[in-house]
Amino acid sequence: MDIYLPIANMSVNALLIVALGGLVGVLSGLFGVGGGFLTTPLLIFYGIPPSVAVASATTQITGASVSGVMAHLKRGGVDLRMGLVMIVGGLFGSLAGAGLFRLAQASGQIDVVIGLLYVTLLGSIGALMLRDAMVALGWWKKAEEATPKRRHHRLVAGLPMRWRFYASGLYLSPLAPLALGFIAGILTVLLGVGGGFVLVPAMIYILGMAPRVVVGTSLVMILAVSAATTMIHAMTTQAVDIVLAGLLLVGGVVGAQYGARLTTRLKPDLLRFSLAIIILLVAARMALGLTYRPDELFSIEYL
Repeated sequence: MDIYLPIANMSVNALLIVALGGLVGVLSGLFGVGGGFLTTPLLIFYGIPPSVAVASATTQITGASVSGVMAHLKRGGVDLRMGLVMIVGGLFGSLAGAGLFRLAQASGQIDVVIGLLYVTLLGSIGALMLRDAMVALGWWKKAEEATPKRRHHRLVAGLPMRWRFYASGLYLSPLAPLALGFIAGILTVLLGVGGGFVLVPAMIYILGMAPRVVVGTSLVMILAVSAATTMIHAMTTQAVDIVLAGLLLVGGVVGAQYGARLTTRLKPDLLRFSLAIIILLVAARMALGLTYRPDELFSIEYL
């Protein structure tokens, strides 16, 4: 069943797009990630223009984050003060990212910029995850290290104007979470990702936040920033395809339910190993797309 995407200016198989959203939803339920870092590359592989894929993926992230935020709020797993500080940084980062997006779009290099950022980001994250998973599974021997106490990074400790974040049990400068939110906002606009797979480790190892509030606080920030990013894309780049986003969201909601059920049947370390392999394969495919010679050197794209 083909359906026309008005912004992407092409027809796609609706069932296939829903299935793609469902696949990403299953992965999200299995691994506890937003899935945006896989949605955008898969859409690009399918033939969706990268700018439309990025902008539409943020809409899916917004819808998928709502239920997660509500669940964490009910069990008290959110540091609202920390989340608000990160949201402020994320909103400014979204505006900066929109400027960079328009600049790359105007130069005609937006496809290359998105591809290079994905290869770099996914390659580094995938490699780190693969190493940690292999160590946990006993497939990779690592020198024993003293277990560090949970504390924020020494660079963060030296920042001025400290605030108390009671839910996280921290006393640190708001400049650090503000900077993290700013970076996540830029990533959300440029790559169509929620940024959770970057934010969560940074919040634990740089800010020293307690794991019980990290995921919920990250989701609050992601929800607000991805919603703002969708509006920014709609008003500046005009690249949001609501039909495409709707199809992805339908598949993602259903797939996430099945993925959550599978987590109880599979070993967590094997799940993390599998996710690392998937991320590295996507990064390799993106790198191949940037280097191999296409059949047609030039193409005409409607802007």
